[in-house]
Amino acid sequence: MAYSQYPKKAGLPREVLKWLQSLDLSFFPKNVRRDFSNGYLVAEIFSWYFPRDFHMHSYDNGASLAAKQSNWSQIERFFEKQNISLLKEVIDGTIHCKPGAAELLVQEIYTILTNRMIQTIQRVEQDFTDKAYQDQLPMVARATASVAIKSNLSLSEVIAEPNIIANQRKVLAIIHRHIEQRKEERTQDPKRFSIKPTLGEQAVRLAPLLAHQSEPNLQMNTSQAAC
Repeated sequence: MAYSQYPKKAGLPREVLKWLQSLDLSFFPKNVRRDFSNGYLVAEIFSWYFPRDFHMHSYDNGASLAAKQSNWSQIERFFEKQNISLLKEVIDGTIHCKPGAAELLVQEIYTILTNRMIQTIQRVEQDFTDKAYQDQLPMVARATASVAIKSNLSLSEVIAEPNIIANQRKVLAIIHRHIEQRKEERTQDPKRFSIKPTLGEQAVRLAPLLAHQSEPNLQMNTSQAAC
């Protein structure tokens, strides 16, 4: 049986989609995670509200890491200048196509520029992992440790952060999360994994009250035996 991959075309609230259509962008984002990763559409959106600060000829609509970093460095300088607060984790997650990051970014931009609250809040994973997708799959189809690393640590993320120790920590965090998920699976379905109870779990233990009551009897029997 074949199982579909994590859905790349995650949805946005309807009011956000209508807002994007009203901006008359150079192209409409069909794949939110991919189309917003290089920052070109983000710059184009802000150019409608701040035309003097955004000149689109300075931005590259390419898919390379260099193009993404160049575009986002200009955008982040503008954010700092205008005191616009967007989480660095959200921006990095958008650059590296993390699940849910681009959707959260677009919704935050919508709220900042329109000063409107989103009625239908899009639920996304704040840690930008595929955990929500893995939980939906049957246990037999869930990712192994190696697939979990591949799915949650992109090549562009490794290239952007050349520090080997930092990347090792990211890998260890993914493995730790994977191990914890496996432990949870074993707890939920012990029969599937043929988990047998330990000797300690099989041992019959007296309740604390009975144990306290039996202590005087033991002492009495010991004293009688001594006599």
